Amino acid sequence: MRSIPRAAVLLAAAPLVLLAGCTGADTDDANGEVNLTISTFSEWGYEDLLEEYQELNPNITIEHNRFATSDEAKEQFQTSLGAGSGLADVVGVDNSWLPQVLENPDNFVDLTSEDVEGRWNQWNVDLATAEDGKLLGYATDIGPSSVTYRADLFEAAGLPTDREAVAELFGGDDATWEDFFAVGEQFQAANTGVPFYDASASIATSWGDQYEVLWEDPETGEIIAGTNPDLKNIYDTTMEHDDLSAHLARWTEDWNNAFQNNGFAVMLSPSWMLGVIEGNAAGVTGWDVADVFPGGGGNSGGSYLTVPTQSEHQEEAQALANWLTAPEQQMKAFASTGNFPSQIEAQKSEELQQVTDEFFNNAPVGQILTDRAAAIKEIPFKGDNYFAITDAFNKAINRVSVDKTHTAQESWDMFLDELGNLE
Repeated sequence: MRSIPRAAVLLAAAPLVLLAGCTGADTDDANGEVNLTISTFSEWGYEDLLEEYQELNPNITIEHNRFATSDEAKEQFQTSLGAGSGLADVVGVDNSWLPQVLENPDNFVDLTSEDVEGRWNQWNVDLATAEDGKLLGYATDIGPSSVTYRADLFEAAGLPTDREAVAELFGGDDATWEDFFAVGEQFQAANTGVPFYDASASIATSWGDQYEVLWEDPETGEIIAGTNPDLKNIYDTTMEHDDLSAHLARWTEDWNNAFQNNGFAVMLSPSWMLGVIEGNAAGVTGWDVADVFPGGGGNSGGSYLTVPTQSEHQEEAQALANWLTAPEQQMKAFASTGNFPSQIEAQKSEELQQVTDEFFNNAPVGQILTDRAAAIKEIPFKGDNYFAITDAFNKAINRVSVDKTHTAQESWDMFLDELGNLE
């Protein structure tokens, strides 16, 4: 069995080759050669693939504009989209930006093709499909989520440690959020001195990702977060169980350091988080992955390749996007970075099913993540105010759980005020 790579863990230390600007392809020269540009961010595992594509297509030269972060890429994307120039021939976008693509369908090429029919699960296709039926993006990867846990800390609390038994402990195929918090209470009752999970805000947002409509009305764009009973239930329930939390905020120094000092026993982790855990918990033993997730399935993250109509070589750009998102290529990207492929054929491949992860007690992560991907049923609608709303929501939870400056009710009222300022 093959172990999952951890190239993504080293991304912060890896040099980025960023080419000046993101201007589209150059005009063909007399020999019929085509210069294409593609823009991505962070690590997509495309370096070797782009070299391979150029070897297969000697008349094509590809320049890769790679941004260090998705925020930087998004800023350039928005600026160039508004200006009507400056976008690459193939643009990689995070799925949370897709509303901006769908709101500007005339600025992107319809990528509908018989070549890609049946390549992805329908929910993955729907996210990139405009109201008129045009397919504006080819999905690359997704972030199916599972329960990662410290088996040694579970043992100290008198709980099962075997990953199959842990999955059943959380409810197996019928796992609920009530089950999740109940296990946390069992763990806490053992008085080991270790908090159950890392961050209350992450628990709440993982829960919220299972609702199709939570933050905004898909039909009108109206902000409904403040009056949505589902969101209020998520907030109230998470706050009621805040004693299970390590009272940390993800991506902070305290959170990073907690991996080295038994800071918590459980994380809800999308596929790409496995590399983060291994990097932060280097030298720490006991981590494992259970094939279970509260509420069924959850997805966090995922990206698409789009072709702007700004491109002077739309046909060649679409062909490149098609090739890069084919199952064979996305499996190579997975081997390079660990980005979990969105393609059905890739997910069913024997190669993926055999992938294990030595750091996580040789867990069969390929099989587990495939099962978790199949369990995804709902993807939240993300409108124009999604980032602002979710940022305000996370801050509301952190005021109570991390900063401890407000009561749950006070912080919720502040959240409502912030929503009012957005409208």
